[in-house]
Amino acid sequence: MEIQSETLAEEELAAITGYQIPSRQAGWLSKNGWEYVLTGARRPVVGRVYARLKLAGVKPSATNAVAETWTLDLSKVS
Repeated sequence: MEIQSETLAEEELAAITGYQIPSRQAGWLSKNGWEYVLTGARRPVVGRVYARLKLAGVKPSATNAVAETWTLDLSKVS
């Protein structure tokens, strides 16, 4: 199983925005209310969890953007 990066790949960002040119991608992201940061090369970077929430129609927040923590409960194992 391949482990995915925490950020979207260039191809994924192009598929979402419909643009290959980074400045156009950034323009689309801004116009559509997406949060992103720019690299030193002026390429937009979008977090994977954030993108999944946005594409699902969920407004990302500090509460739902963090993976739920869990603990192993062996109390019912005999």
